[in-house]
Amino acid sequence: MNITVNGEEKSFEEGSTLAQIIEKLQVGDKVMAAAVNMEVVKKENWQKFSPKEGDRVELLHFVGGG
Repeated sequence: MNITVNGEEKSFEEGSTLAQIIEKLQVGDKVMAAAVNMEVVKKENWQKFSPKEGDRVELLHFVGGG
């Protein structure tokens, strides 16, 4: 399936969960929040939530500064 992750189109196996996508992208240690089609998906649901073909996924991390 093709989905857009942080503005870039990517291909993943059909039925991949959000957790599997994050793992495949090797950003698990950085991602603090995720949204699919502008709706936040709680971290406790990443293991069971599967984006669909054409979805827009935003993986967010927090940056400190001053």
